Amino acid sequence: MQRTAIARALVHRPQLLLADEPTGNLDSENAGRLLEVFRMIAEHQMTTLVVATHSLDVATIAQRHLRIANGRVVFDSTANVESIADSRC
Repeated sequence: MQRTAIARALVHRPQLLLADEPTGNLDSENAGRLLEVFRMIAEHQMTTLVVATHSLDVATIAQRHLRIANGRVVFDSTANVESIADSRC
C-alpha cells in the first residue's frame, strides 16, 4: 500500500513532495531503494522533498535538517543555533 501511494505521488513529477515517515513500514532493503529514488528525484527532476522522520538513516539524504520540539524549530542546519534560540524570545 505504501509503495503504491509513493508511486502515485511521483507519477506526475511534482515540484514539491511531502513525505511523512516514508520508510516507516518498509523493510531495510526497500527503504534504501526508496531513499535512492528520492535522492535521484531531488537531483534530476528539481523536486523539493520535505520529509518528516524520526530515522537518522532517512535524514542523511537531506541537504538541510530542521529539528522541531514543542511546535518550535530548535535546530536549523543552515542557521546559527544562537539565532534560533534568540528568536524564541
